[in-house]
Amino acid sequence: MTFDIKPPLFHDLIHLHAKWHPSKIALVDDEQSLTWRALDARSNQVANGLIAHGIGAGDCVAVLMQNCVEYVEIIYGALKAGAVIVPLNLAVDDAGLLRMLDDCAAKAVFATSDQHARLGARIAALTPRIYAVHGDAADAANYAAWRASAPETAPGVPIAEDAPCNIIYSSGTTGQPKGIKHAYRRRIQSMYELALAHRYHFAAKSICPVGLYSNIAWASLFCALIVGGCCVIAAKFEAQAWIESVRSHRITHTFMAPIQFQRVLDAPNFSPEAVSSLEAVISGGSPLFESLKRRVTDNFGCAVIELYGLTEGFMTTLQPEEAEGRLTSVGKPVRGHDYILVDDADQVLAWGATGEICVRSVHWMVEYHNRPDATAEAAFRDPQGLLWLRTGDIGRTDQDGYLYITDRKKDMILSGGQNIYPADIEAVMVGHPWVSEIGVVGAPHPEWGETPIAFVVLRPGAPAGVESEIMAWTNARVGRRQKIAAVELRETLPRNPNGKVLKRELRDAARLLAIV
Repeated sequence: MTFDIKPPLFHDLIHLHAKWHPSKIALVDDEQSLTWRALDARSNQVANGLIAHGIGAGDCVAVLMQNCVEYVEIIYGALKAGAVIVPLNLAVDDAGLLRMLDDCAAKAVFATSDQHARLGARIAALTPRIYAVHGDAADAANYAAWRASAPETAPGVPIAEDAPCNIIYSSGTTGQPKGIKHAYRRRIQSMYELALAHRYHFAAKSICPVGLYSNIAWASLFCALIVGGCCVIAAKFEAQAWIESVRSHRITHTFMAPIQFQRVLDAPNFSPEAVSSLEAVISGGSPLFESLKRRVTDNFGCAVIELYGLTEGFMTTLQPEEAEGRLTSVGKPVRGHDYILVDDADQVLAWGATGEICVRSVHWMVEYHNRPDATAEAAFRDPQGLLWLRTGDIGRTDQDGYLYITDRKKDMILSGGQNIYPADIEAVMVGHPWVSEIGVVGAPHPEWGETPIAFVVLRPGAPAGVESEIMAWTNARVGRRQKIAAVELRETLPRNPNGKVLKRELRDAARLLAIV
């Protein structure tokens, strides 16, 4: 006789937390809170309701919703049914939304009332089951009534560990988003590692500052819930409201993009005392410039951890104990992860060199959904036959193996035969006192092919005509090939849900400029 038990998956943990800590608060949003008992019961109802409609293993369940506790119970309910949860980015246009729904062949869609009208064409064309959350619609089932009609008992669906559990569409910084498919076992293992690296614990209270269609949001959510903590879900991010939530809820952990940290620090109601409950904050989604990292470290008074990661399944972290002398690094891989650098000829480079980052991970995605071409294109085999995933990011290592992100490969500017990395210029420009946000891209140049230009968001109170001063200040501090040819002012920069600047849109704007 042998004892054969499998480690718990997401839905198993919900049941166990509910069994042993039924009255502990698991979720809070702007309107309500849910205990573990309530979250378990409600997600059982969602699962049973889906199963009653013939939705189960391998079927996609899409979510087009603003942040709320119902979003989370739907996620867990779909997982308990053995289905594939597909959170959809609210920021995409209607055509992009319908393409994603077609790509995943969703059999059910849950939509908040503010998003429901966008599904009209989809309902007419393919008539999936539509559930209206926080409102009624003539062509959709009322979610609350539908859920209440289903039993609260556990569905008891057997789920294979290697079965797909979610598809998260990439943020689309370089083109049409790809559906990144994860398996149940790998997904929960990656969240365990993230929770460990980011110091979550049973008493942790996390605040989720971005839409739950984002992988950053999933990290904020699941890191807290895996360990039995609590997650506060904001309907949207607003710096002053975020500060008040941290103060009032005594938040211990958060995961934000650099631009969100900057806006919090610049908010009129910010003070170190207001965020004194924080134990660890995590920055990811784009590089955390050294000057901003120092501001966060000096003002937050807690562990500041930088993460470099891919939704495809790879993570490095720079822990605060390692940061001295290497503040611009993103650290080393977490347990079970590895990376190498390769040159343009796919030769593996020694430490100290600069090249494309290729990664290995026990938490890899399964594939790009319906994109065997993209899956194959991302694969790289080294001379020993090991399989690696190309990231499209350029990085370098120091002699101790710490990783430094240089730029996106597709963002690199080729000027007069020389490679110019926009991030190097941006790291200088953010030091100017009037520069709030910055995005550097290549603009067409009649002689050099491309030349760098900067799109800048100014800080409040900046004087008129300051762009010429910013350009002169920058060009006095960068190399000859890095000198910018123009500064274009913008009220905002285009960003994806993770806070990353959409360089593709800036390059489109740069092509319209006459640079001589």
